[in-house]
Amino acid sequence: MLKHKKFPSRFPGTDHQFTLRRNADNPTPLVAKERYADRRNKDKEVDAYFLACLIDHFGDKPFERGNLDAGRLSWVLGREVLPAEDPFDNASYEALLRVDLAAVARSYPDALK
Repeated sequence: MLKHKKFPSRFPGTDHQFTLRRNADNPTPLVAKERYADRRNKDKEVDAYFLACLIDHFGDKPFERGNLDAGRLSWVLGREVLPAEDPFDNASYEALLRVDLAAVARSYPDALK
C-alpha cells in the first residue's frame, strides 16, 4: 500500500479520518455513498476540506488510492473523484483515481481556493 506522505491524516480537531496507518489483507471496497440534502454542515465541511487536500496534493492528475480512507473516498466517489482506469478495481490499494475539478467547482467551490 502506497502511503501518501504529507497528506493530512484527519480533519483538524475531529475524528474524521483521511488516511489509514496500515494495510488490511482485504481492502475495503470503494462504493459511492448517497449524499442527501439534509447532511450536517460539518460533514459538508469535511468533504470540502478533503477535496481541497486531494487537489493540493494531486491536482487533476491520476493518483493511487494507497492509504486514503475508503469511507471518506466513498462520499465523493463517482462525483468529484472518478476512476482513472478501466477496468476499475474498487477493492485495490493500487486503484487509480482522479479529481474532477469541474465537479468540485459545482459542488464545493470553496475547495478550489
